[in-house]
Amino acid sequence: MSNTTALDQATAMIEKAWNRPIDALASLAIRRPSDDPLLRSAMRIRSALVITDSAATVHQDRLHALTRPGHVPAFYDLERITSSAADLRVAKAESSTSLQAISHVIEARESAATTAPAPAVRLAQAAVARSGHTPRPLGPVPDQPAPSAAVGPPVAGPGPRR
Repeated sequence: MSNTTALDQATAMIEKAWNRPIDALASLAIRRPSDDPLLRSAMRIRSALVITDSAATVHQDRLHALTRPGHVPAFYDLERITSSAADLRVAKAESSTSLQAISHVIEARESAATTAPAPAVRLAQAAVARSGHTPRPLGPVPDQPAPSAAVGPPVAGPGPRR
């Protein structure tokens, strides 16, 4: 079994995607967060993964201590073993989720780098091309009269008085 932790995997993924060491990326994400919001997201997920990875290590060490070879657990140790095993499973699941989140952020970065202009820009360009006109300013054309304001059935006024 490999000794590579989820934190090591996340670090390698981030370093490969941004092509810089993790220390440089961490300072970049803190100093200029608006320059690369996806980097900031990846680094925040990684910082949460640091805590989760540490918790997983603690639970795993506790479980190994309680189930070491030659040790017969006492009755009260069974609850601690069960609790540590469940906590370890939760920590591993959180680590896996964090790794998936980092990979999704990296995929978003790659797709943003390879896409064309924003969809709104493409739609505007297509509309202009279809109409054969250049875009004109919004609002009524100055030489034409404005349409009437009231459209609909006439409103009944007050009836005859008695």
